[in-house]
Amino acid sequence: MPVCNRTFVDTSRLVAGLYLFLCLISSVPAPAREKTSQESFGMGLSVNVPATEAEVLQAVQDVVADGIIQGSKEYNKDEYISGAQAADSTPLFPKWSGPGKVFYKLRQNALDPRNFKDSGDSGTLAVRYVVQPADEKTAVLKIDAIFVDDFHRRVHPSNGSVETAEYAAIQDHLATMQLQKQHASEEEEHKRQEMAAKDLEQRGTQEQQEAAVAQKPDESVQQHVENLRHDVERVVKSPGAQLKSAPFHSASSLKSLAAGSQVVILVSTRYWYGVETESGEHGWVHHSQLEPLP
Repeated sequence: MPVCNRTFVDTSRLVAGLYLFLCLISSVPAPAREKTSQESFGMGLSVNVPATEAEVLQAVQDVVADGIIQGSKEYNKDEYISGAQAADSTPLFPKWSGPGKVFYKLRQNALDPRNFKDSGDSGTLAVRYVVQPADEKTAVLKIDAIFVDDFHRRVHPSNGSVETAEYAAIQDHLATMQLQKQHASEEEEHKRQEMAAKDLEQRGTQEQQEAAVAQKPDESVQQHVENLRHDVERVVKSPGAQLKSAPFHSASSLKSLAAGSQVVILVSTRYWYGVETESGEHGWVHHSQLEPLP
């Protein structure tokens, strides 16, 4: 092939390759090409928390005192930054003059903390928490995090990772508090049921015993004893029954009673018997699980 033709072919291939490259570049979505420049810094976090102001204050105080700052790390060595301390105030933030109660958590000598803008130096990492009342069941929580380098004393805002992670820690504390509150309520209800059952048993036992021992004029002593035994004793039906701590299906079970075992009725309600087992244990059994002596 002549030299001029070969040069023409090479030039054509170069132009075609350049055209293809430009087409590929133009097909990339603008947000993908500008992702880095669109990252937001210094926005902070403000959220309505579905908990009372007192509960949010307690959760925030727990997180402020936990000694760590979530959502950042020094270099790549940890999942969070440790060694943080609670503080009543700091000059790194402007003095708070708005409503609510404010708390601070500081970490001095932080080395190149992640998720702060241009944070390649050593300095102090600071997190501010503000709790404001909203209504009886809701509070407003504001969280802001900054890094101030020691050399230039410049403020490096957070990209939101620290605020989000710290709020997640506060949510965990609130969930634990709610769970403890629920357990305490259930325990109180359980005690109330047991006290009501004991009171009912005490009031009914004497009346039932007085009525049971009354002998009819036309029956012998032996007949009277046999009738008393038939009235106050029951047999557990198959396949067995549960001895409950209170006359409620939701009450805890004290033990399982085998089918055929006998119990003595101490008190009777509309649906439950307060009984004593053959081994001397006291509890409650539903009417449907017992039958008269043969």
